[in-house]
Amino acid sequence: MSNQIQLTPENIQQTLGEQNQEKLILLTFFSGQNPDCVAQASILTNLAVTYTDHIIVATVDCDLQQALASQLAQQINLQALPTLVMLKNGAPVEMLPGAQTEEDIKKALANHLPKPEMLLLDQAKQALQSDDQNSAFNFAKQAYEIDPTNSRVKLVLADICIQIQKLDDAQALLDSILDEERDAYYQNLLAKLVQALQAQESPEIQTLSKALEAEPDNNDIKVELASLFNDTGKKEQALELLFTVLRKDLNFGDAKKQYLDIVASLPDGDAIAATFRRKLYSLLY
Repeated sequence: MSNQIQLTPENIQQTLGEQNQEKLILLTFFSGQNPDCVAQASILTNLAVTYTDHIIVATVDCDLQQALASQLAQQINLQALPTLVMLKNGAPVEMLPGAQTEEDIKKALANHLPKPEMLLLDQAKQALQSDDQNSAFNFAKQAYEIDPTNSRVKLVLADICIQIQKLDDAQALLDSILDEERDAYYQNLLAKLVQALQAQESPEIQTLSKALEAEPDNNDIKVELASLFNDTGKKEQALELLFTVLRKDLNFGDAKKQYLDIVASLPDGDAIAATFRRKLYSLLY
């Protein structure tokens, strides 16, 4: 169900009633003939997407629903268009008359919504549901930067780190969870991490590592071992191996493609990605 609703006499009780008491309702009075209303409607659409789990934007179209608009306007003593009324548990908690900027509305929302880090965590979960691991990691990392002591934030970030194979980061996060906070979610993540770490020491990796010790200049072994490293989350080691190949032969097999694919797979702003992107540029230019 969308969290943007056009109010009518038929749906007003359902929208503003008990069914949505857990959410903050943004009741907005709108007229398509008013430029400020049109501009604010665009802002509210963006906010509805950002705060999907926490708000409902309920719009009264004063042009199409004149009787309903008149009735509600009298109840709240409407003075201007647009006007935004925030309702919680069916009762008004704040009113913003006249045109508001996005910053104004966000500031008001902050008085009635969960803390910023929890909102970011919700956005991280939504991104995961959309299979956007990069955005999920960035949202969760922002939440962690706001409150690095919050165990729920740390667990969600650790979960994402395991999924994107940043296993050292995941290990550090799980190690920082206090004993009394090590719930079922923590135990599940720990099991996933142990499994992922064990995969890094697979027989195939051990065999190729010994082969490379015997033939340290064999680029075929390096590329094959780098692929296994990448598959098991050892991305930095994979890039280091591939760089030694490219430094000698920039066009060796698919080494450059594999190198670029690994860099691209890392989250935006990742330090490892930045380092190895610079290293490749040093060879190209």
